Amino acid sequence: MLGRKLFRIVAPLALLASAESAVAATLMVTRTAFCGCCKLWVERMKAAGFTVQVKEVESVTPTARRLGVPDKLRSCHTSQIGGYAIEGHVPAADIKRLLAQKPKAAGIAVPGMVAGTPGMEQGGHSEPYQVILFDRAGKTRVFASH
Repeated sequence: MLGRKLFRIVAPLALLASAESAVAATLMVTRTAFCGCCKLWVERMKAAGFTVQVKEVESVTPTARRLGVPDKLRSCHTSQIGGYAIEGHVPAADIKRLLAQKPKAAGIAVPGMVAGTPGMEQGGHSEPYQVILFDRAGKTRVFASH
């Protein structure tokens, strides 16, 4: 009986601590200087509680390749946090979930530049999209649907 009561108290605290530690990690963003939507995505991540460092480069491709992002999942910026690659306009909640669950993967991606994703807001217009989990071998699966 005492074990169940203790679990009911400790379990939510553990989840909260896990989410807070996920946010405490620094999100390293590699982007080109001319991309405005990348700047907006960075602002969304800061508003979600992430500490963000930005590195501006001529081409994001070398970073994406080094982190194992498949070409078919590429977008306009590549980030890394907690040992994972984050490609494109991934929502903060999905990054936090990735860090909390720690799946065996190289990272997550929102391929392309989808209207309605964080940083790509266009008024009330948005398109359905998926966040794709990928590994270094190129295997993919849907991590989240929006």
